[in-house]
Amino acid sequence: MFKKLASCLLVLFFCSLPVTAAEKRILVYGDSLSAGFGIAVAQSWPALLGQRLSANGSGLTVTNASISGETTAGGRARLAAVLTQFKPRIVILALGANDGLRGLPVAAMKDNLGAMVKLAKQHGARVLLVGMRLPPNYGPQYTEEFDAAFRDLARREKVALLPFLLEPIALERDAYQADGLHPTAAAQAKILDHVWTALKPLLR
Repeated sequence: MFKKLASCLLVLFFCSLPVTAAEKRILVYGDSLSAGFGIAVAQSWPALLGQRLSANGSGLTVTNASISGETTAGGRARLAAVLTQFKPRIVILALGANDGLRGLPVAAMKDNLGAMVKLAKQHGARVLLVGMRLPPNYGPQYTEEFDAAFRDLARREKVALLPFLLEPIALERDAYQADGLHPTAAAQAKILDHVWTALKPLLR
């Protein structure tokens, strides 16, 4: 609960910062997997992305508006205000994991994600849709529908897709914290490298 509250306060802090229309910005919009749950925020893959962009002299900055525990419904409800505030050039949309873990209807998740993709595009942003996969104990029908939702949506909306955020560490037990769900600080660089492969074409 404390970590979720801290994430919310961090987002409120970001939202209080002044933003100019001319600023080039990437918005990371996800859940605890992107919010840096259980590690220092500066160690999270979005923070590392900001460091890489700075080192490359791209002129792009990164705002991480991810909140631990966020579902696609929650993300959808607050996205318009976030887009208006930050005016991002690129949106990395990395929500859906909590919908899956809670067994929420895939159709509703897909509808929420689709609405967020459309809204980001209406605000002039390019979108990288980041997918997730569920463990097999959720059953083959649900896990297959869940996985396909990201692919179908990316194809329909013609946006870039990273099918599985945790792919490079999926089978590495040591890459996760004690809860078995959240990556360690040491694993964040691998996640960033994975995200970078799909993000790089959007930077041109």
